Amino acid sequence: MIEQATEITLHQQSRELGIGFADGSRYRLPYEFLRVHSPSAEVRGHSPGQAVLQTGKRGVNVLGVEPVGSYAIKIGFDDGHDSGLYTWEYLQHLGRHQDALWQEYLHRLEAAGKSR
Repeated sequence: MIEQATEITLHQQSRELGIGFADGSRYRLPYEFLRVHSPSAEVRGHSPGQAVLQTGKRGVNVLGVEPVGSYAIKIGFDDGHDSGLYTWEYLQHLGRHQDALWQEYLHRLEAAGKSR
């Protein structure tokens, strides 16, 4: 079941987005993590296998968050990226699987000889 977000807080000093859901789950998602896992076509591609590895995003900041209906938010990053809708379902997925997704991203960077 998709839970509605009940609270969204930008923690600018730690560069994390805090999000709470109606089921009581709460997550703190680093801005860099959100940026490199953007649901936009620019990052994920238009079909499987077209994802673009995001590099150099270690210091990225969030400029703002806009609600999109009652199902998502749009995040504006200071590197100019602001496409992609972060649905409640996707944000819960990122929160639940944050450690595994982050390790996978770090392995992909290493394999490509790139850095954060």
